[in-house]
Amino acid sequence: MIKVKNKNVAVLGFGIEGKDITKYLLNKRAKVSIYDKKKERELDFSGFDKKRLNLNCGNDYMSLGLSGFDIIFRSPGVYRYAKEIVEAEKKGTEISSALKLFLETCPAKVIGVTGTKGKGTASTLIYQILKKSGKDVYLAGNIGKPYLELLQRLKANSLVVMEVSSFQLIDVNKSPEIAVILNITQDHLDWHKNVKEYVDAKKNIAKYQNTNDSIIINADYKTPKDFEKLTKSNVYYFSKQKKVKGSYITQGKIVLNINKEITIGKTSALKLRGEHNWENVTAAVCASYVAGADIDSIKKIVFSFRGLEHRLEEVSGVGGVKFYNDSFSTNSDTTIAAIRSFQEPLTLILGGSDKGLEYDELANMIIKRGNVKAVILIGEILGVFEKALKKANYSGKLLILKKAKIDEIVKTAYKNTVKGGIVLLSPATASFDMFENYKDRGKQFKKAVMSIEAD
Repeated sequence: MIKVKNKNVAVLGFGIEGKDITKYLLNKRAKVSIYDKKKERELDFSGFDKKRLNLNCGNDYMSLGLSGFDIIFRSPGVYRYAKEIVEAEKKGTEISSALKLFLETCPAKVIGVTGTKGKGTASTLIYQILKKSGKDVYLAGNIGKPYLELLQRLKANSLVVMEVSSFQLIDVNKSPEIAVILNITQDHLDWHKNVKEYVDAKKNIAKYQNTNDSIIINADYKTPKDFEKLTKSNVYYFSKQKKVKGSYITQGKIVLNINKEITIGKTSALKLRGEHNWENVTAAVCASYVAGADIDSIKKIVFSFRGLEHRLEEVSGVGGVKFYNDSFSTNSDTTIAAIRSFQEPLTLILGGSDKGLEYDELANMIIKRGNVKAVILIGEILGVFEKALKKANYSGKLLILKKAKIDEIVKTAYKNTVKGGIVLLSPATASFDMFENYKDRGKQFKKAVMSIEAD
């Protein structure tokens, strides 16, 4: 157990998790220093007494090193093996995070969901099913309440559902009691030094489980299946392709098969669009049942759930053209899944900031699919997409908008889409060259669509 009273503590990053840990530390009477690459005036200190904080802000915020602290709490955006952190650790400073502290102190059972994409959708489904089942359940983390803020409300019979990223898992030494492993593909190579480090970070969700715990694994891909070797826990699976012990799709039906085979319902009745969401649904069916949900609640939530904002979200229809906001898509695999969700003629908006990923597979899939009639390239990485599409001999409309604002991008997409077609924002990249984050990108896209509607 980490003891922080009267300790000299640094918090790296003053975002959501940074604020959560800072509140916790101040309540425990630690001496807190904040480090953030933003300037002081750009940070929101609402609810904090700045006199109790030692601030180190700006681009060179770690230039003087991090020596002299008893503990350093790292926010997810700060690379675990930054040289300043490693040097401080060598001198005896303990390196921790909000998630590490939460897992060590949480009295409740934790259901952790990881994977490259789908974490938010699967986590929300699990949470809503358990809530419908009458459980004392909380959604925490990136799409829920801050972890440490919840501690005082949790009991031994409580359940906490959270999506957990590689950034958060990279140095944890305790695993959730129920671990859900979605598909894992390469991502975040602008943060991790290589794919191995990215996957290894996620493995910590299973590595420290015991025989009373459970793991729910995507059976359709090799990387998640490898997680079974890491754990002593009870193993279940989910699949959209084959029968497994857990939950799966067969002949257009969603089936739960743990103690006995139970049909949940037909995939055609799902409000979630796209076959890739069948993986999230079967994961949630299995995980929620293992956590104690009843079948009736599973059925009611699964077939009423419409999805999350910015995840293949239907925005509006204008002049016979529909618009979909998939701004959360920040790599090729999620954009491929989005494209496969439509049979209609598509105008695809691609591009943003560079994450060091490859896009040849995406370009080849666009050619094979045949319904992507126009591609609009935006952002700093548009040249990479242009090269990949030309290499694949893309013959549709290729529109390059180098410095266009979102209103112009949306209007261009609309004008180049046939009636009955779809405009799909599924950028396959990060957003930081043009927007604050993927949420800002999605919101600006929706606003631009509504302005067309008003014309």
